[in-house]
Amino acid sequence: MVNELAKQAYELLTISLRDEDGVAVTPDGLLVHGKLFAFLDGDDLVVELSEARSTDLKTRGVAEVFEDDGHPLRDWVRVSDIQLWPELAGEAHEFVGEPHVGGQS
Repeated sequence: MVNELAKQAYELLTISLRDEDGVAVTPDGLLVHGKLFAFLDGDDLVVELSEARSTDLKTRGVAEVFEDDGHPLRDWVRVSDIQLWPELAGEAHEFVGEPHVGGQS
């Protein structure tokens, strides 16, 4: 069950990102060019970030490891601090939405 504050914060986040190039809001979460980069899980925002950034956030206690069916996903973290959601969702959007180096040459 999602608390009302988390639900409202996530809705505001989707509104702020839905007009960005390549972003789609789906029942599964936020996608950029068809790739999931953020979603709401309970009262936490879950985002995919670079390995260095996710490790930094986990080390500082800002984020926790995200587990899928008991298996930790390396670069995915869960963040409970709603005030950090816009910044981290923006980072996830850029990280996931970047083309791979050499992919278009």
